[in-house]
Amino acid sequence: MTALRARLPNKPFMMQKPMLRVCYALIPLVLASIYLFGWRSFALAGLVLVCGIMTEAFFTFPRGKPVTSAVFVTGLIFTLSLPPTIPFWMAAIGIVVGVALGKMVFGGFGQNVFNPAMVGRCFIYITFPLQMTNRWVEPFWDVAGGLTHWSASLDSLSQATPLEVLRLGESLPFQDLLLGRSSGSIGEMSAFLILLGGIFIVVKKAASWRLALSCLLGGICCSGLLRLAGFNQIPDPVSTLLAGSFLFGTFFIVTEPVSGAKTKIGQWIYGSMIGVLIVILRGFSNFSEGVMFSVLIMNAFVPILDQTIRQIQAKRRP
Repeated sequence: MTALRARLPNKPFMMQKPMLRVCYALIPLVLASIYLFGWRSFALAGLVLVCGIMTEAFFTFPRGKPVTSAVFVTGLIFTLSLPPTIPFWMAAIGIVVGVALGKMVFGGFGQNVFNPAMVGRCFIYITFPLQMTNRWVEPFWDVAGGLTHWSASLDSLSQATPLEVLRLGESLPFQDLLLGRSSGSIGEMSAFLILLGGIFIVVKKAASWRLALSCLLGGICCSGLLRLAGFNQIPDPVSTLLAGSFLFGTFFIVTEPVSGAKTKIGQWIYGSMIGVLIVILRGFSNFSEGVMFSVLIMNAFVPILDQTIRQIQAKRRP
């Protein structure tokens, strides 16, 4: 016991300014989730953060290393990507798997190949598909919203997310997508707040503007070309960006600095390919949302992408 205490870090947390700035940008989305879905979403975020911190501490404390503030970002992103009705125990399993298998097995912060939040989400998405894809609720939208409720009523369960509606060739009011008056994941509701948070982390240099811009351009170009080619299940570029988690993924998942591309050219390729894959998976696969799979697929190509670009640049140097 004495030997274990001797190995414990002097400070339990290592504060990283870029990660803290991302947390600041995510806080308005957490607060908005309370208004839209009730206090249950706030409790869900608290549980996920506690489980994520404990999981990372399980690996770092015995080595005398602190928990990084990056785990707060992972926990918040993971929570905001979940359906409002997800059982607490499923969310706890997801974040433990995400931090342990998506981050710590690679050596911890700065060494993970895949985005930890998406690893955790992918695990419960495959393991518990019904709870992840078939239990959406309509958000509160009155004066008090969800501030006077624990959670949205199960009587308002709906299988029709904005993406499902758009795939049928129907349209949705622009203001509903912008403000969050439709069903979906906890953090993807308000495109307006996501844009504000995304601009904040880009201006503060907590996220790469190349990764964000390239993803947006990839999605806009791909959806526009496919729409012109006659594929009616592909929504127009504006709806593509505002519906689902495209914007949320662009600013808070694609820009994750560790699992994303490091070279400038690689960042343009990486981001644009994710944008293209999101549109293709949404339109032609069985999955109405393609952000998670697109990010994980491109995460796998980052090492060879950056290595190839560096080799080409080295050959061109005199």
